Amino acid sequence: MTRQICVGGVKIGGGAPVSIQSMTNTPTHDVEATLAQIQALTAAGCEIVRLAVPDMAAARSIGAIKAGSSVPLVADIHFDYRLALEAVRQGIDKVRINPGNIGAPERVKAVAEACMDRSIPIRIGVNGGSLEKRLLEQYGGPTPEALVESGLRQAQMLEQFGFHDICISLKSSSVSTTMKAYRLMSERCDYPLHLGVTEAGTPELGVIKSAAGIGGLLALGIGDTFRVTLTADPVEEIFAAKKILKAVGLRREGPELIACPTCGRTKIDLIPMARRVEDLLRQVDKPITVAVMGCVVNGPGEARHADVGIAGGQGEGVLFQKGQVVARVPEDRLVDELMKLIDTL
Repeated sequence: MTRQICVGGVKIGGGAPVSIQSMTNTPTHDVEATLAQIQALTAAGCEIVRLAVPDMAAARSIGAIKAGSSVPLVADIHFDYRLALEAVRQGIDKVRINPGNIGAPERVKAVAEACMDRSIPIRIGVNGGSLEKRLLEQYGGPTPEALVESGLRQAQMLEQFGFHDICISLKSSSVSTTMKAYRLMSERCDYPLHLGVTEAGTPELGVIKSAAGIGGLLALGIGDTFRVTLTADPVEEIFAAKKILKAVGLRREGPELIACPTCGRTKIDLIPMARRVEDLLRQVDKPITVAVMGCVVNGPGEARHADVGIAGGQGEGVLFQKGQVVARVPEDRLVDELMKLIDTL
């Protein structure tokens, strides 16, 4: 089991539930816009939000943002250690840095001591695209072994100043490299691990890569918190993250949708119907299983474990509950009647 750190009121590691993170894409100095996005992320289910802190104007905005946020905030710092110090003064809940890129040891020490004084954890964020030149030459590229060595060396840099509230991430755009790196790191240290496949891409590809990489690691018991990175509205990252947690059995929060792949027996327009049900279920928080099936073969029989569901026929379908048919409904009313039944549960 990993060690436990606390980010605001959220525990990470040490057996705590795996937490969902995301990052704003607004200019951080625009407090109003940033808070609006944090609120949207929080409403979707995000538990920790990271802010880019590229300059002092952004760092000095953290206090106002923190005052309006109901979830813990993380300052994302690169190169200038003074930004980390200002973020700490502003009340940030966690700092994300690469100790190796913020300068001399005394600067790393200053950040470590400031965080230690306020019990603020630090995430060491190792990225395959910005590895130290020495490691790239030694390992011949951003290999899993290079990522792990970078993370451990940077953790040791903090440890020499007596700082141990550390979380580590080892991100690559390669799923296989990411998975190998985290598996190696889980064998080498007990610090909590922040999972992610960086630069995963647009929602279609990014969700697949994240489900394979993050979901695969979580299924192996590796990982304490994570972010799904998508080239999209950050809220989409939260929807994807929640689905990954459900798929690997780590959360039973809200509904789970199951749907058949369709075949020659399907007599209704199932694909848009399933998509509509999926969209409507985003507004439902009941821990139920909902089935959308194309025919009677896959309907109440194979989907009998579902709490409720619909199965198509010729111009009509059946509404079923726990495998028992409760009504026959015209095709154009199937989804509406399904949602009415869900409301009664």
